[in-house]
Amino acid sequence: MLPDVQFAATAFATAITIIDPVGMIPLTIVATASTPQRRQRIINEAVVVAAGVVLVMGLIGRDVLAYLGITLPAFTIAGGILLFLIAIDMLFARPTGAKQTKEETREARDTDNPAVFPLAIPMIAGPGTIATVLLLAGETRGDRLRILIVFAAYATALLATWLCMSAAPHLQRIIRPTGIHVVTRLLGIILAALAVQFVINGVVGTPFFTHA
Repeated sequence: MLPDVQFAATAFATAITIIDPVGMIPLTIVATASTPQRRQRIINEAVVVAAGVVLVMGLIGRDVLAYLGITLPAFTIAGGILLFLIAIDMLFARPTGAKQTKEETREARDTDNPAVFPLAIPMIAGPGTIATVLLLAGETRGDRLRILIVFAAYATALLATWLCMSAAPHLQRIIRPTGIHVVTRLLGIILAALAVQFVINGVVGTPFFTHA
């Protein structure tokens, strides 16, 4: 398989598994329980804000790491460990603190506009999402095609998230909690494998993909 095709497959898999559009269904219902009549507008704002965070981190993330003196292998190892912890929570179908704490869940029920907090941050664009954006941006090595692939991957994941959040009440009745947990566990397995690979590459000090 060509390196760019491998990179695209990993970028799309990473973006979708870390954001977990299906897992956003119950979180959306909880966060907008007090304002169901404004749910769609809140969802729109949340996805736009999350997209802005992803875009900014994708554009300046490498420069920030360089300014702080953090090497890509070091961040790759740290990011891989964080993703693995998130994957463990997904595998056991339990809420992850990297997405939202119990205190934040309670606060979400009481706030009038949960679009920015907690829906956009940290539910959609949380530490795990930011870490994967930085990891994949680092793996592009300045290649324009790969940069476009990364942004396309997250645009697709955000579109899927917007669709799932918009149809959350209907999807929850169709999929039910058991179905949501099954999908989340499957995504958790994929994310765990990706996380381990990131750590291995960070330890070895080689890029995830090399040009043919």
